[in-house]
Amino acid sequence: MSRIGKMPIKLPDGLQLTIDKNVVTFVGKKGKLSHSLPDFLKVHKRDNTLVVENVSESRQAKAMHGLHRSLLYNALVGVQEGFQKKLEIHGIGFKASVEGRKLVMQLGFSHPVVYEIPEGVTVKVQDNTKLTVEGIDKCLVGAVAADIRGFYPPEPYKGKGIRYADEQIRRKAGKTAQK
Repeated sequence: MSRIGKMPIKLPDGLQLTIDKNVVTFVGKKGKLSHSLPDFLKVHKRDNTLVVENVSESRQAKAMHGLHRSLLYNALVGVQEGFQKKLEIHGIGFKASVEGRKLVMQLGFSHPVVYEIPEGVTVKVQDNTKLTVEGIDKCLVGAVAADIRGFYPPEPYKGKGIRYADEQIRRKAGKTAQK
């Protein structure tokens, strides 16, 4: 049985919660998110907490119990505080800018890389090399940050590329001249 799935979710003040069959909707100061649960899970509001209960004893139900509890918690945190990922661009002449709903990056290619920013996510650029991806959906924020990083992942020899702000790149020694 999942230990994470058994943990109740504490509901903060100022949050509107509606439970319609197996669809849980959170409305907070940042926005609105919904999450639908499978039939083998039930959710109940008790006092000031939200409890996810496993109705079935099947292997799949046990595996999904903690996952859906975590997804509900992420939705709650997203509508209250939001999520963000920070990226850094390293390399000579590498830069980025936001033009409307598009992120335009100069990454040393013969052409600029243009990325269409999806709805529900905002991208901010500071100093042409520091990107901040923000939104209320944790999964979408992480996917957008991974997509942006995927255009030029950091390489181990010179350290050029797009990396997460807290990411450590293991550097390799290049070729040495032989006599």
